[in-house]
Amino acid sequence: MKNILVIGSTGQIGSELTVRLRGLYGGAHVVAGYVHGAEPVGELLEGGPSAVCDVTDGEGLARVVRQYSVDTVYNLAALLSVVAELKPRLAWKIGVDGLWNVLEVARESGLSVFTPSSIGAFGPGTPPDHTPQDTIQRPRTIYGISKVTMELISDYYHMRYGVDTRGVRFPGLISYVTPPGGGTTDYAVDIYYSAVRGETFSCPIAKGTYMDMMYMPDALNACVRLMEADPARLLHRNSFNVTAMSFDPDEVYHAIKALCPDFKMEYQVDAVKQAIASSWPNSLDDTCAREEWDWQPHFDLPAMTADLISRLRQRGV
Repeated sequence: MKNILVIGSTGQIGSELTVRLRGLYGGAHVVAGYVHGAEPVGELLEGGPSAVCDVTDGEGLARVVRQYSVDTVYNLAALLSVVAELKPRLAWKIGVDGLWNVLEVARESGLSVFTPSSIGAFGPGTPPDHTPQDTIQRPRTIYGISKVTMELISDYYHMRYGVDTRGVRFPGLISYVTPPGGGTTDYAVDIYYSAVRGETFSCPIAKGTYMDMMYMPDALNACVRLMEADPARLLHRNSFNVTAMSFDPDEVYHAIKALCPDFKMEYQVDAVKQAIASSWPNSLDDTCAREEWDWQPHFDLPAMTADLISRLRQRGV
């Protein structure tokens, strides 16, 4: 039985992944790691143990690992893309310096570590369509630069010290549980909230801007499936392209309008978000993930839209 620590358990991915892992491995075996000011509540607090776990505090992290006999870490500590551009030093401190602390504890204690990267690890020189697994990256944002660095450091700790490091490059993630929080792709979350509330949506991303997206249930499955994969099959470890769908704002608008006929959208392009979005690929090639650990998404745009609107209505958003 695994003993798992989820760092960043109260964030966009962590809040749902912690619940999923507790359902798979038992609540007592999954520790919800959090930082002061972001304490777990509700199901996260009541469903299993929790502990202060700040990646910038290596000694504190080591104490939590020892206390709960942790053997697997899901390291989700990071700033989202737009927030990172506003706070570049903090983005590096959490994403890179923090990862170094996690990997040092992993090296000393024999832990397996999952750290996600992002589509933001690519840059304007990257082939934009069906972006290969291995290609030029060269991002121009601190968010992307830190993600590339995280990929390389994780690879280094596996090659140099034998640490079992694994990770994926997530596209934009869409969820009905957590509201938008400062990501470039968050318009594709916010638009559903506006539709269910009967509001006109002001889209910050220009028509014709394609980005890869994924519904959160598929993202959680990717995390678990990769960590349970046979390591002998993994030619890549810390930067698997994964995707489920690629669309522009107009396509998601029409998918919603098919279920909410009165829904309206207008464009008010945000220059910062648009510049970031324009530097990212239109679509990713996830062949390596499919071949090396049987990755397979379950939701396309129509299926996600129907499920998401139904769940938001049930929640009374």
